[in-house]
Amino acid sequence: MGAEAANGTWLITGGAGFIGSNFVRLAARRASAKLVVLDLLTYAGTLATISSLVDSGAVTFARGDIRDTDLLERLFAEHDFQRVIHFAAESHVDRSIAGPDAFMQTNVDGTYRLLEAARGAWRDSPATRLFVQVSTDEVYGSLGPDDAPFNETSPYRPNSPYSASKAAADHLARAWFHTYGLPVVITNCANNYGPWQFPEKLIPLMILNAVEGRELPVYGDGAHVRDWLHVADHCDALLAVTADGKAGECYVIGGENEQRNIDTVTAICRAVDVNLGRSPGTSEQLIRHVPDRPGHDRRYAIDPAKIRNQLGWRPTRTFENSLEDVVQWYLDSANWVADIRAREQARR
Repeated sequence: MGAEAANGTWLITGGAGFIGSNFVRLAARRASAKLVVLDLLTYAGTLATISSLVDSGAVTFARGDIRDTDLLERLFAEHDFQRVIHFAAESHVDRSIAGPDAFMQTNVDGTYRLLEAARGAWRDSPATRLFVQVSTDEVYGSLGPDDAPFNETSPYRPNSPYSASKAAADHLARAWFHTYGLPVVITNCANNYGPWQFPEKLIPLMILNAVEGRELPVYGDGAHVRDWLHVADHCDALLAVTADGKAGECYVIGGENEQRNIDTVTAICRAVDVNLGRSPGTSEQLIRHVPDRPGHDRRYAIDPAKIRNQLGWRPTRTFENSLEDVVQWYLDSANWVADIRAREQARR
């Protein structure tokens, strides 16, 4: 399966977003496949993340909505995709609480339409194809402090509109495999961090606020635990799944970096102070505890034994050894951040 994937054409939805664009850049370096990116370029997606690859011809870009059936059918007919790697999604929990409609449209209906387009196009040759449904560990709900980490057999118990919409998409993908024989793989990942992440997410928000001397809002007591996965490690895992994943299987992908949110924010404060030459403790004075959000999951953790044993993947970065580089990336990318903020302001 790996050789066939390398010689084919891949459709990457949401390839101008955070994780998707990191995957596109990795695939452009390491895979010999032709890459086609489909992205609607909503607030969280920007062509700047992959513009150099598009300009050089290494990536073909199509702007459009995964709910556009005619567009999907045309792309599948034109390119004969061997792989679909499906990143396109609304992904911010707070936004899903404030307005769940977009999450149901994109994450549920969009995934349904993409699965149907793949089923129609691959009807005569499913054995050489693979549809990678990129999902989240949030579909599993919340763990207690002494509970075992999530694995591929953990029950789905989503607690937010976002996680419920991703759970629905996963269930559709599973059903299309079992009912129609569509070759689908599902991946569920831990919280990602790294370059090109939209500034509303926890780590870039805290970095940028600390740099600018703004308050650092921490929900509740700050003891919510997350397993942090560097986006480059996640993309390595997805590349392994894209090449050698087995249809019908699920793979959970974690960084084995569990820590409390308050400790994550404190570590960011230290890294910002080091990078800017500030006195130790300067940024920590900006931390403010704010009321917790509704349905806030207490702990996530992942046991990645299956993907390690079956596909030979393991994370290579720890939060501690990569955080300063991430902070420096945001310091060096002020123009990109300013552009993102200006676009977001214009939408309001």
